[in-house]
Amino acid sequence: MKIAFHGAARNVTGSKHLITLNNGTKILLDCGLFQGMGQETDDLNDEFGFNAAEVDFLILSHAHIDHSGLIPRLIAKGFKGVIYGTTATKKLAKILLLDSARIQAGDVRYKNKRLAKKGLPLEKALYEEEDVLQALDYFVSVDYDNETRLTDDVSLKFIDAGHIIGSASVNLTINEDGKTTQLCFSGDVGQYGDLILKAPQPFPQADYILLESTYGDKLHKDAQPTAEAILQVILKTCVEKKGKVIIPAFSVGRTQELLFVLNKLDLDGKLPDVKVYVDSPLSAKATEIVEEHDENYNKNVEEVLKVDDTPFDFKNLHYVEDAEESKALNNNPAPCVIISSSGMAEAGRVKHHIKNNIGDSKNTILMVGYCEPNSLGGRLKNGAKEVSIYGDQFEVIAEVQSIQSMSAHGDYEDLLNFVSCQDPAKVKKVFLVHGEYDVQQIFAAKLKEKGFNHIEIPDRHQEFEV
Repeated sequence: MKIAFHGAARNVTGSKHLITLNNGTKILLDCGLFQGMGQETDDLNDEFGFNAAEVDFLILSHAHIDHSGLIPRLIAKGFKGVIYGTTATKKLAKILLLDSARIQAGDVRYKNKRLAKKGLPLEKALYEEEDVLQALDYFVSVDYDNETRLTDDVSLKFIDAGHIIGSASVNLTINEDGKTTQLCFSGDVGQYGDLILKAPQPFPQADYILLESTYGDKLHKDAQPTAEAILQVILKTCVEKKGKVIIPAFSVGRTQELLFVLNKLDLDGKLPDVKVYVDSPLSAKATEIVEEHDENYNKNVEEVLKVDDTPFDFKNLHYVEDAEESKALNNNPAPCVIISSSGMAEAGRVKHHIKNNIGDSKNTILMVGYCEPNSLGGRLKNGAKEVSIYGDQFEVIAEVQSIQSMSAHGDYEDLLNFVSCQDPAKVKKVFLVHGEYDVQQIFAAKLKEKGFNHIEIPDRHQEFEV
């Protein structure tokens, strides 16, 4: 068989890995949207690098947009197969993809006003809400640890990866030409000390492993504890400077972690009397789904539930639904915390909040997760003095801070822990995906120290015969 890497290859977004068996069966692992890749982003999302109509199965590791965001596009280009994901992944994919379609529509309208004034050709969204609803008909839900037969020669097992609700490592057993091959695609691996979720679970011995490497050179434990770091930012910005804290946060996973931390601070009597706004209709829906899947909670959440009905609600928390209410936040001078998507600040309401607050030194933009270096969030994290937002230049006067410990991705110790269930001598090859190339080279050296001697770092569209 062959494996081709069409996304998240020497970069973090756009996860797409295509397995082609000797009999012609094609299995796609993830179908993610490229994000924050600068001017080439649109071209990367327009062309897959393979024929969508030839793909028989799509297996979705989890619902984050950089793993699921091009599913409607795949179907529009001719895919007629089956999409497999966990029950929670299907629920989350629905709301995330619908939200992605709405964000695209809004961003395209905004861009087209500017293009029309200049007499330039107008842009079109990658897909619309109707395309998303059509895509949901292709989904088949599969529970963790249940073996599912795709064909007579291929079976699938999802194992909890501890990244977000429903996230899984994808484990395939493939029989061809009288030989059995075990392949594991890690998806995204969570932290073993996650705030909310159980730790990633061991997976069967594999011949080949496709392993994410986002933080292959970082240790989260070196960072300041999450709750204390957030509290200090709120005290300094909202209490001392009377400013606003703007937090770009993904609606699934990161927003719930933030609410959990803030709720715990409130229960402990430490949270100041400051309004906290979640300005993302999607986040409210995502939080409901997270609460439906309490079987994934760890002991941290179970302890909170002994004294609180919900771990994600507290006084002064307000969900913003209406777009006009969202706009009104920018005209309200009162100190507050605004949590809004997207996490890389590339789209959505948070981009407008940054635009309207970046020029005031009282305010703080707080980054709480990974950002592609070329994304707005990435440029802010990397210390840019001036940034472009919707085509206009803005001087960065607001304070920019980052909390590394909040990542839903494991650090290199977590990743090494994840593969510690394997006998390295039996692993024929590890393919590093979902990471920046310089980070992957560092992580490859750490894997070799653990006995994984055969490591590849695929480039985009590179194909391997295994």
